[in-house]
Amino acid sequence: MAITKIHPIKSTLNLAIEYIVNGDKTDEQLLISTHKCHESTAHTQFLRTRNDAETKGTVLARHLIQSFLPGETTPEMAHQIGMELCKKILKDEYEFILSTHIDKGHIHNHIIFNNVNMVTGRCYQSNKKNYHKIRYQSDKLCKENNLSVIDEFYESYKKKYKTNGKSWYENKQAKRGTSWKSRLQFDIDRMIKQSKDWDDFLKKMADLGYEIKYGKHIAFKPKDKPRFTRSKTIGEDYTEERLKERIVEISSIKTPAVKKRIGNVIDMNTNVKVKESKGYEYWATKHNLNTMAESVIFLREQGIKSVKQLDEYIQKAADEMQNLQDKIKVIDKEMLLLSATMEQVHTVKKYRSYYKEYKANPSDKSFFEEYKAQITLYENALSELKKSYSKLPDSKDILSKLDKLQEKKNTLMQEYSSSKSTMNELYKIRKNYGIYMGKEMER
Repeated sequence: MAITKIHPIKSTLNLAIEYIVNGDKTDEQLLISTHKCHESTAHTQFLRTRNDAETKGTVLARHLIQSFLPGETTPEMAHQIGMELCKKILKDEYEFILSTHIDKGHIHNHIIFNNVNMVTGRCYQSNKKNYHKIRYQSDKLCKENNLSVIDEFYESYKKKYKTNGKSWYENKQAKRGTSWKSRLQFDIDRMIKQSKDWDDFLKKMADLGYEIKYGKHIAFKPKDKPRFTRSKTIGEDYTEERLKERIVEISSIKTPAVKKRIGNVIDMNTNVKVKESKGYEYWATKHNLNTMAESVIFLREQGIKSVKQLDEYIQKAADEMQNLQDKIKVIDKEMLLLSATMEQVHTVKKYRSYYKEYKANPSDKSFFEEYKAQITLYENALSELKKSYSKLPDSKDILSKLDKLQEKKNTLMQEYSSSKSTMNELYKIRKNYGIYMGKEMER
């Protein structure tokens, strides 16, 4: 699997090059190759080519990153694939530096190439068309080297809908309720729903007893744990960037508030303060009159003219809320099934090459023993898919269906929140009538 990203370098070209070739600084093992330049003077050579072409654009170079699935390739193979990619997309017409980094098992290539073509003197056009060419060539090289190919729709699905980024062990522990990451995930999810912005979220996490460490990646530590844990290790939905996005998404779903919140009527017969203090009794009497006046106004705004009608309205609202809940549950079920299908499709694509190799050489027992887990996962996922589909579902279609369902769910959630807010006020008013009048009152 290879993921490709490209971005421009508009300044500090020397520092960017220094970063990708400096193994001591990055604490990474690396392989380095160059074309029509030397790593130590590449930035000046890039600029010389640029000056010779009399280029006036702001982009000095392009930085391409090609990342591979952990454990799927060796540094040497990754480097060779990087070189082949450079040949395919740059065609010996651009100076470039290629380095292969190893960061805790995560192998990735860094390619910095001159923005100016040595042959034509023209600038590289960074657009969707050329990016897709890079993706196509990268995917093709991965296939030729028996590496899995990235599914961009699955990646988008993970960012939007997959929050369970746990290891097998942590999943097992989470079911027992003992996982520390499961606890952190639970607290983050609940605080996000209650937070109006990022600062409010951090305050709420601190109030729960978490120490927070800021840096490249935000990390949390409860009082009973010795070390901080980066939230991004829980899953892709828990990076700092994604957490901020989720807060904005939730805060954008506003509950239509009623014009004025109705207070509670004080029971003059049972309230201790009323019996003990004439001053409080006077205040409570005035408070109850104002509250009942506000209640009557609110009911009239809703078109309700009697307590009987109020009771009918409450029942109707409760039925509507239940109906909305049922619709949301149906959508949740559909989304859960689609998510399972997406994971199964991903598993089939990911391990298809292992299965094909196994079927092509069934007598190779050592291969089967080494990749038994992958082969089994492939067979199980394919078997589940065949129960509902005649052919392999398209991940693009699955993602599209999920997006539509999520949009529908958001609308229903807004309706539910609005209905709940109104009904809470109606319940309160009904209780107030019961306390204040003790009987039905026609208006």
